[in-house]
Amino acid sequence: MPDDVHVPVLLDEAVAALAVRPDGVYVDGTFGRGGHARAVLARLGTAGRLVAVDRDPAAEDAARALAAADARFVFHRAWFSELPDVVAADARDGVDGVLLDLGISSPQIDDAARGFSFRHDGPLDMRMDPSRGESAAEFIARATVRELTGVIRDYGEERFAQSIARAIAAARAREPVVRTRQLQQVVAEALGARTRGDWGQDPATRTFQALRIFVNAELSQVSLALPRIVPLLRAGGRMAVISFHSLEDRIVKRFFARASQPFAGNAAAARLSIRSVELPAVPLALVGRAIKPSDAEIARNPRSRSAILRVAERTAHPLPADWPRGVAEDAA
Repeated sequence: MPDDVHVPVLLDEAVAALAVRPDGVYVDGTFGRGGHARAVLARLGTAGRLVAVDRDPAAEDAARALAAADARFVFHRAWFSELPDVVAADARDGVDGVLLDLGISSPQIDDAARGFSFRHDGPLDMRMDPSRGESAAEFIARATVRELTGVIRDYGEERFAQSIARAIAAARAREPVVRTRQLQQVVAEALGARTRGDWGQDPATRTFQALRIFVNAELSQVSLALPRIVPLLRAGGRMAVISFHSLEDRIVKRFFARASQPFAGNAAAARLSIRSVELPAVPLALVGRAIKPSDAEIARNPRSRSAILRVAERTAHPLPADWPRGVAEDAA
């Protein structure tokens, strides 16, 4: 299989989790190259509709071709936190399901010009939408050692973050750090022979992850999107979210837990002496347990190994008057 062919992760499981109705209206909040979208369309009838969103210009190109061939499909170039605005015109009466695949696509990783990976030398960009925000190189050029340390530590879960940040600062004092392989070498030299305990991983992997998450505001996008999606769902509509690292999965897990428990999971409130029938109604109900790829899928597609799918269903209860206060989670 060529490197630039994107294989959708947990494809059958994610589409099954949406419980697609032939006449339903669904949203693919992370179109990518359309793998999940095509699987949903295959299950829709002539009256069904699929609205797709992505911020990547290459994804937009792929989506335009699909939209030209299938009248049931419409695409918007936007961030998935903007779903309420972009979906409003296409689904005024709500939707029956929303899918978010939070992973980066293989074509993004394998395109050297995008700067996501050190596998190929390229400009240190990393933006999913190159028309918005600063690139990784621009952040590295202006950030203090303290800021670099915080990003690499918090978003890369890198215990040698300070050493790496100091090495980056020393390197940029000699010349601008603007290439992927250049940054990879700086990190390798900073870590030297220190034991990491994860020998199958390049020393720069965590740093690259951290910068990508920061540059694209990935965690804040998830935190913003989840509570904004719930009001879009009709009763019985489902939200399925595939995450690929512990930071984003933690946000999804906590949000689903809070939105599916009375008092938003507040332990102190839960100890109050209140009859079950008087407990606050909850807007979401969890659907099954978290789903991970099978051994067979991981063997076929090693990039799927860290994926986790979580699913929740919209109840018939109205949203709390103060929604989303109490369930939303802040993420920088």
